[in-house]
Parts: sequence; structure tokens; C-alpha cells
Amino acid sequence: MRSLRSTASAALALAATLVALTGCTHEGGRIAMGPTGGTPVEGGTATMALPPAATPNWIFPIGAPGYGGSYNYGIQTLLYMPVYDAVQEKGELTTTGPSTLGLKPAYADGNTTVTVPLRQGVTWSDGTQVTARDLEFWFNLVKANKADWGNYSVGTMPDNVKKFEVVDDHTVRLHLDRAYNPDWFTANQLTLMRALPQHAWDATRDGGRIGDHDRTTKGAKAVFARLTQHAKSLGSYGSDPLWKTVNGPWKLAGWRDTGQVTIVPNEKYTGPKSERPHLDKVVFKPFTTSDSEYNVLRAGGVDYGYIPPSVMAQKEKFEGKGYRVDPWEGWAATYIVYNFNSTHAGPAMNQLYVRQAMQHLVDQNAMTKVIWQGSATATLGPVPVTPKSQYLSKEMEHNQYPFSVAKATSLLAEHGWKTVDGVARCMRPGSGDDECGKGIGKNDPLELTLLSQSGSTETTNMMQELKSSLSKAGIDLTVRQQPLNSVLGNSVPCKAKDSGCDWDMSFFGTAGSWYYPLNPSGEQLFSTGASANFGNYSDKKADRLIRAVQYAPDMTAVHEYGEYLAEQLPVMWMPNPAYQVSVIRNDLRGIEQNPTVTFAPQHWYYVKKGATK
Repeated sequence: MRSLRSTASAALALAATLVALTGCTHEGGRIAMGPTGGTPVEGGTATMALPPAATPNWIFPIGAPGYGGSYNYGIQTLLYMPVYDAVQEKGELTTTGPSTLGLKPAYADGNTTVTVPLRQGVTWSDGTQVTARDLEFWFNLVKANKADWGNYSVGTMPDNVKKFEVVDDHTVRLHLDRAYNPDWFTANQLTLMRALPQHAWDATRDGGRIGDHDRTTKGAKAVFARLTQHAKSLGSYGSDPLWKTVNGPWKLAGWRDTGQVTIVPNEKYTGPKSERPHLDKVVFKPFTTSDSEYNVLRAGGVDYGYIPPSVMAQKEKFEGKGYRVDPWEGWAATYIVYNFNSTHAGPAMNQLYVRQAMQHLVDQNAMTKVIWQGSATATLGPVPVTPKSQYLSKEMEHNQYPFSVAKATSLLAEHGWKTVDGVARCMRPGSGDDECGKGIGKNDPLELTLLSQSGSTETTNMMQELKSSLSKAGIDLTVRQQPLNSVLGNSVPCKAKDSGCDWDMSFFGTAGSWYYPLNPSGEQLFSTGASANFGNYSDKKADRLIRAVQYAPDMTAVHEYGEYLAEQLPVMWMPNPAYQVSVIRNDLRGIEQNPTVTFAPQHWYYVKKGATK
């Protein structure tokens, strides 16, 4: 199939992509939705528990490296309407709907231009119209500060936009540097766009004049630096005037240092009526551990919480107390990051045979059954195995590295390693086919340190199981647990021999490591220099295959990409858990558990007591 398509065929292909994703997630081609109906009761407060040790810490809608928690993005979209997003419309997953500012994009000129029309009549909370200028403001900021943008990947947005054109007050047109696959570009590039209040934020210093500073590189850098500085002042979010200018259905009522976030309806909201909140208040409550959340849940302290997989057998107790139990499945991959630039273990991480040996020591089936009580599925490569989709080839459904201590031990022995006093040591240094590999010296041990998020019994048990399995092949693993934000902050891309590059491995996947946009391509994760490529993985063939996914209009490219990286192991694949096993009050309705783990509390409402359906 040729890479150039008409606008009509592009639209059909995008529809097919979305159907392929949603049609297999749950029965009838629809996303599972919570109970509706009953006699609505306007008002009330709903308290939602956040994942263990997950503390919201970034409000600025341009994410920074190390602040990429899904809960940050989920809260931001309630205050600032996304232009495009993976949203649920009538139970199906799409990129546009009442909650999005953007209307259906139009591709033209052989898919080298895309026109983005905006919903009209939407205003900021101070009464100013939301216009195309607000999108231009965002684009100018990320273009001038792309190295500090958490979603940046070399060659993608904003690099792939030759010209950003403001057509009129409610339309922009992107002139691209080549033809792109509309499926990919809409799902993975247009969803990055944000409308930011240019009229309120475009100043280079506090108290300075609002102007068109963003239209020069120097000005855009100064504006961005100011906004970023405010975003780093977590304790002032609730009082900072900057964050009071919003256009979403909610506004901020409080954001504590502890991470507890309270939102209330934005009474100046001018978006679709269907997005106006029913509740008076929503509280997002953080917990240090799943056990502490479980205790509060049992005492009735949260309305929308979760139970550890280890207590799934007790779900009937919650159902008897007026709750429903509903696993929240995610469109995600879960993995441990290898730091290929580690000052300590980088040379070993760069050896494919070492990564293959380690993958053979990950007993995903046992972890899933015993530790996750069946609420997880294996991760076999960069494309999610569940829900089923057209992105997953038959080859990717099979585990290339099943658990086998014998195979792991053999791989190491074949390349010159010998276990001495319980630790594998290099006996044949060198770069030959049967030697340890470049940079590995005589008697160097296979000793690794893993940063792992704290707060989850399942994660702790999984890391201990991994430590035990690795030791059977002489690999000595030290696990250091930290709060999630600390792990993310300490696992950023780095250069070899830099002071911040002394970590070997990192895990932040208690609720899934990476939640994909609709198209599960890997440009943000595995392409050379990408901001979310925390382990500094670099492979020319992988880069080429990733680019092909962006350009090719069929599934061949994404299948080749998925199969290659499943084999090459840029990370250690781990069991992919449900985002959470949700426990929700029966009288709290309208909850849709989006596989991309955003949430829409504007749809939530209480019903009169005694309602069961």
C-alpha cells in the first residue's frame, strides 16, 4: 500500500484503527462502563484514592522530564481542555468528543498538511475566548524549549512541523516536513497539543507586561522558564493566580504538598453542557502504601478506591457493604528500564546476551498467578498483549524468552562468565563472539542495583522474586525502594560518567510503566534521544522501524517494530497489572474506566440510596 492517501481514505483508516483498539477491549466493541441510571442527586463530594506513593506534583500542561505520572496528566485535563485525547464517546474510544477542544482534523496535500478546527464559544475562566492563538502559544513554547519537554522525541513534534499557520481565530494548519500516517499523527502527535492562556501567561517575568514574547526564541525561553519555576512550587498551586485561568469543567480548590488535590466545578465553564459537573467537589487522595489505602477504604474513607490483588478473594465483603469491584485494565506495557549509560553496569547492559539471560529469569507466569492473583498479563514486547488489537502480530503473542534458569546460565557461560562464591564473574574479557563484551574487564562481577517504587506489596514481592531468580544464574541484584516520584526523578536520561548516571535499572510499573496513546508506537520510549527513553537505549534499526510506523499507512511497519524490539529487549519485560482493581460505591455512577487511565469526574453523580442499577 502506498504511503500517500486521500483525506477520505485517511479518515476511514483512522476509524479502523480506533475500532481495532476498542472492539476487542470488552464485549460488543465497547469500553466497559460503570452502572448508570437511578435517580440522580445533584451535588455531593467524591473522594478517589490515588495509586500507592503516587503524589501529583506537576500542574503546568507542558510536562517536564521526571514529572510524567499519569495522575498529573489526568488532573491537568480536567482544568485545561485537551485539544485531542483518547476519550470515551458513547462508550467507545476516540480522539475527539465533548471533552476535547479540537474537532475532527482534516488531512490534505498527500497527508503533508493537517487542519485543526477548534470548538467555538469556549472561554477561559476570566471570560477571554479560547482561540488559535492559544495553540500557537503552546507550539512556540515547546519549539523553543523542546529539550525540557517530557514528551519530546527527536524528529517528532515540533521537529516535524515546518510551519504552524493560524488560519483564523478557531483554526490552525500544520505544514509537515513529509507525508505522515494520519492514524499515527492524530493519535500520537495531535494529542500532544495544548491550548494555553496566552493572554494571561505570556510574560517573561512576574509582574511583567503580557505580550507576544513567545514569538521569538529568546522570549519563549524566558516565558517557559517563568512558568516552569511556578510549576516547581508545589505548595503554592492553590493560591498562585497563574493556575486560576482555566477552561476545563473543573478548577483547583487545593493542592497540598502531600499530593492531595481538590477540585470544584468551574462556574465559568462554557464547553458542552454534557461536560458540566454534577458533584460539588472531587478529592484525589494520595496514600503511601496500598495497605494504608485498603484500611481507609474498609472504614468508608474513600468512595472510589482499590484493593490489592492479594485480597481479591475478599471482594464479596465489599460488595456486601454497597460497593462494586471492577478491574481497570490499561493500554500499557510494563518493564524495568536498563541504563545503557550506567557508569557501573552500562557495558553489561549493552550486551544482548546478558539481557536475554536476564529475561529468561523473569517468571512472568508465576508472578502473575501468585503475586498479582491473576490480575496481570505478561508483557512480551512493546505492543500490549491485551486488549487485543490489530497492532499485535501473531509472532508477538508468543514469549520469546520463557522462564529458564538453564538457558540463562548457558548464555552467560557461552560468553565467558563463571559463578564464583555465588556471583557470576567475567573470565574471558574481550569483544569476541564467545567473550564477555566491550568494556567488561577480567573478574568483573554481574552485580546490579535496581531502583524500585515503594508502597506496593505486590511490587516488593515481585522484586524479591526477581532477585531470587537472578541469583540462580549468579546475578547479584540489590533492590532500593523509593517513592514513585523519586524513582522517576532519579531515572532520567543521562550521559555516561555523569554524576546522575550511576543507576543500573529502574522500575515504576506498579500500575503499568507506560500508557500508550491510541497508536502504540515507540518514538517516545525507544528512539534515540527521546525524553522518555530513560535508559538511553539507541539502535539504528529500531530508529528506522519506529520512523516507518510514523509514515506507513498499514500494520506491516508496526508489526516489524514490535517483533524486533521484543527480541532486542531494550527493557526487561515484566507482568502488566491492571491499573487497579477498583472498588466503587454502588450509588456513585457515570464512571468510565478509560484504558488510557484518564478520568472524567464531570460525568460522575450520586443516585438515591437503594439504587442497584
